[in-house]
Amino acid sequence: MLASIVIRTLNEAEYLNDLLIMVEKQKTSGLTHEVVLIDSGSTDRTVEIAKTHGCRITTISKQEFSFGRSLNRGCEFAKGDILVFISGHCIPENEHWLQSLCQPLIDGQASYSYGRQVGDDDSNYSERRIFAKYYPIQSQIPQRGFFCNNANAALLRSAWVKLRFDEDLTGLEDMALAKPLVEAGHKVAYVAEAPVFHHHTETWAGVQRRFEREAIALQQIMPEVHISRLDVLRYIVSSVFMDWKSALRHDTFKASWHGILRYRISQFVGSYKGNNDQRRLSRTRKERFFYPSVNESDADNEWFKSHRRSSPHESEQSKGER
Repeated sequence: MLASIVIRTLNEAEYLNDLLIMVEKQKTSGLTHEVVLIDSGSTDRTVEIAKTHGCRITTISKQEFSFGRSLNRGCEFAKGDILVFISGHCIPENEHWLQSLCQPLIDGQASYSYGRQVGDDDSNYSERRIFAKYYPIQSQIPQRGFFCNNANAALLRSAWVKLRFDEDLTGLEDMALAKPLVEAGHKVAYVAEAPVFHHHTETWAGVQRRFEREAIALQQIMPEVHISRLDVLRYIVSSVFMDWKSALRHDTFKASWHGILRYRISQFVGSYKGNNDQRRLSRTRKERFFYPSVNESDADNEWFKSHRRSSPHESEQSKGER
């Protein structure tokens, strides 16, 4: 069976080489793979790096670009029975990532799967808390609901052919496809054993824009979702308090308190701006998407503690330098 690893790129030279090295190290059983790059106008060494690793490359113009349209073009260009999606700034943590991510699809347990995401030392403390909330240490194969994330995911080509990604959304194209898929009786699987390091390097304005466009998209997927100004205030206060409390417990408060405050303000101001319809949502369902809580067991596990995070390739480089 062939898996096509589809990578959307725009100036991803910083991490792309490490990503492709880890892809080349994958150990699989009965599963072969190709790498497809869909580039939207990189001006750095992204395309050059991809060529040195033998990637199949196609392009989309910035004028045509949307998250869904870019993925659809990449899927059309790909040849695989399974379409694997990974961001150009994500790096698989181990040599079994690809097999683990695809296995629920191979076994017929799901049509869509997504893997774990963790941060590194450069990740904002609050973002690592978000990773711990949405990507816990235990797999759910299959899971309930349609949450998923294309930064680290796999989808049956047969399922994509029937639905394709929405090309008009400002984000969350993964959930927009997963929702009707689940409604039609298909399953989504969460695979904790397929982790990636997710490197986010954004300005505070960039963080706000990311959450704003995702909230705009979430409105179209779930039009009943609504947060008020009072909700935003409550979420900021609650999330900052819980993050500060966690940072104190992990002895990182002094280094991270200000970044936590800025991140949470950017997150919820962006979410509020993107979410402006007037329909009401039950407290329980609303907080599923916006409330910052995370299980303490996840917050305290070895993945979450704020010691040095690096990809295996980065570790090898460090050893070589010593």
